[in-house]
Amino acid sequence: MDYLLINNMQFYAYHGVYEQENKVGNNYLVDLKLGMDLSKACKSDSLADTINYASVFDKVNTVMQKPCKLIEHLAENICQELKASFPEIQNIEIKVTKVNPPIRGQVNSVSVILFR
Repeated sequence: MDYLLINNMQFYAYHGVYEQENKVGNNYLVDLKLGMDLSKACKSDSLADTINYASVFDKVNTVMQKPCKLIEHLAENICQELKASFPEIQNIEIKVTKVNPPIRGQVNSVSVILFR
């Protein structure tokens, strides 16, 4: 299995359970590991034989702009959008991180990792 990794995509969005999160927003990071056959692109050196990672970013950005309560739900929505848009993806590992979550105490971030 070959993989395309897209690391540390940064977004500002309005996800969360609490009303304040929906008004103020927060910073989010998304990391993707997309499993697919990259052998054709390795030989051809052509963008037509792989997935354009700028297009992947655009799809993730579109999903990020639709508020939801849980980052688990957000991560699943991103996976569904990517699988529907890029049928050559055989599997996805996604990590969605909420920076500075609304938790009493010192916490840099919380993350969820899904494998689909």
